[in-house]
Amino acid sequence: MPMRLLKLKVNGRVREIAAAHSALLLDVLRDTLGLTGSKQGCDGGECGACTVLIDGKPRLACLTLAATVEDLSIETIEGQVRGGALSPLQKAFHEKLGTQCGICTPGMVMAAEGLLRRVPNPSEDEIKEALAGNLCRCTGYTKIIEAVQAAAAEVTQ
Repeated sequence: MPMRLLKLKVNGRVREIAAAHSALLLDVLRDTLGLTGSKQGCDGGECGACTVLIDGKPRLACLTLAATVEDLSIETIEGQVRGGALSPLQKAFHEKLGTQCGICTPGMVMAAEGLLRRVPNPSEDEIKEALAGNLCRCTGYTKIIEAVQAAAAEVTQ
């Protein structure tokens, strides 16, 4: 399998790695860089558990070739923690009980983070639309939506 040297900017840090031309971003993040927060839920772009931000926009890491994101900014759930403290969104998911088993949570947080960067005070419909590609098998989504609303309220204060 042909390999190439990739220079990836992940969570603000430039990393040089050797990867196959066909390596998926999710595999590079998890297996090569040890960033296991992004989950492999369906391996086909159906569940959103692998959502990361590429240049601030949500993208499915299981469908993204690592080579296509060279020189772009990649953010994972691990990069949301600042100085050892949870981000406002992570804190809201915890406080509002927006997590259950945790498989979907990193993808939900990253999709919501992408939304809040674009729309600091989103409506419930905007939140639902932003999270439409993320499936949760444990909750009824009410707590997840409440968590995004709470984070938006805290950030816009």
